[in-house]
Order: sequence, then C-alpha cells, then structure tokens
Amino acid sequence: MSTVYLNGAFVPKSEAKVSVEDRGFLLGDGVYEVASFYEGVPLCMDRHMARLERSLAALRIDFDVEGIDGVLRELVSRNGLDTAERSLVYLQITRGAAPRTHYFPTEPVEPTIYAYAASWSRPPQDAWDRGFRAITVPDRRWMRVDIKTILLLPNGMAYQDALEAGVDDAILVRDGVAIEGTHQNFWGVFDGRAVTHPESNLILAGITRGVVLEVADELGIPVEQRAIQVEELQHADELFFTGTTGEVRPCVEVDGSKIGNGRTGPVTHALSEGFLRRVARMKEAATAATP
Repeated sequence: MSTVYLNGAFVPKSEAKVSVEDRGFLLGDGVYEVASFYEGVPLCMDRHMARLERSLAALRIDFDVEGIDGVLRELVSRNGLDTAERSLVYLQITRGAAPRTHYFPTEPVEPTIYAYAASWSRPPQDAWDRGFRAITVPDRRWMRVDIKTILLLPNGMAYQDALEAGVDDAILVRDGVAIEGTHQNFWGVFDGRAVTHPESNLILAGITRGVVLEVADELGIPVEQRAIQVEELQHADELFFTGTTGEVRPCVEVDGSKIGNGRTGPVTHALSEGFLRRVARMKEAATAATP
C-alpha cells in the first residue's frame, strides 16, 4: 500500500482524508508541483521550490515551503522508489478548508498539503524514434497560465480531444499561435534553430524547458524564443514537447499532416541525449556527495 503525505504526516493512502469544504475541492483554489526523481535523485528540486513559492505568492496562499523538499525525498524513500529508474512526486497545496465563498476566508485557515510518489517510464526507444502525433485545439485556459494551479479542466478537455482523435497529445492554439501542449511546453525546429514560446502569462515556464535551453546552449544549437504561428507548423523540420514526465518528446504529425520526414529529427535527438547526459551527471554528483 502506498504512503502519502498529508498535513504533516506520512499515512497509508487509504487513510488519507480531506475535508469536503477544502477550497481546492470546491473552487480549484490551490497550486501544485510535479518533480522527477532518477534513482532517488531529484532533478532541479531548487527550481521546483522556487516556482512553487511564486505560485503560492500569486494566489496569496500563506505557506512556507522550507523543508518541503525533504518531505518529498522522504516520500520517495518510504515508497521504495530510491532505486527506481524514474519516479515522481506530486505535491498539492490548497488554501485549506473554509465555508464556500467567492472571496478568500476572512479568518486564518491552515493550507492543505498533500503529496504522493509514483514510478513512471519513458516510452520504448522504437516508439520514441517513430515519434508521436498531435492535433491542434483552442486554448481555453485562463490568462495566468504562468501560475501552476490545480484548475486543469481546460487541459484535461484538450487531452481528451486528442485521445478521441486517436493521437497522443494536443497543441493549444490562442490567437493563431501554437503555445503549449496539454501538460508540456511546445517547440519547433526551423532551419536548425529550436524555437519555443517566450515566458509570459500565457505559458507555464517548465523546469524541463529551462534545462533543455541550457542543453541547447551547451551543444551550440541556436534557440529563438518567439511565438510560433500555427501556419508555420507544416513548414517545421521538427516538433517536440518538453516536460517532467515526457523529458524531450518528439511530435511527427499534426492534424494528420507529416512534420519533416515524419520521423524524430536530429535536433530533437541531440537535445534528448543532452538532457539524459545532464541527468547522468546529476546522479553521479549525488553519488559522489554521499558519505
């Protein structure tokens, strides 16, 4: 039975209970983070904590994140995932339980803190080499996508559209711009240059996105941060997504049209391999630091 973390205690998942008056349940009033672990070593935990602090501040949820990274590490260990090739921790913080109102509680409320750990796996190499397919759908999200809130219904509807279309993901389009995937950042490759949407209120600046930007710089791959018009997609050499549980994920077809030669391209390959080398170095450094 898996162990979860709830409001200061590690408990069996079957025993975890949250109030029906929790504002996360009633109003989607909360934020979350998903951090990846490789053989028990977290990737960029400091960046996740920094983003969590920004999200909490944006929603004016009063919670000190100090020590939470240790909780997440402990959760991985308690669930026997220290040696798992890949695992993740999901952390959610809501404003807490209070009578349902459209304004914040007038009296102090203790936030609800919930986290769980699970393993995940990368697609088989042959499937990754073949690449994945997507459709374009309207971006129905609110205007503060940069806050990592738990209110993900528009994302879920878009992903369901993709599943019902028989493809792997959806590309969210706003005002003619291909902005993001349903749960990952979106990239194109044009004449050897990797292009991704600049940071703004319209995208969530992914932790993996940041790492891939650094990897591209290391490899000498030119990068441009600009809006990608949806009409450009058919002329792209390559497309891919980046995310915590996708790493670098190639996209070889959009709306039934082949991208490039219809296979995972060289820039996507290079960035993926560079990302995995970064992970390997991280694990080596953690091993070296262990007494």
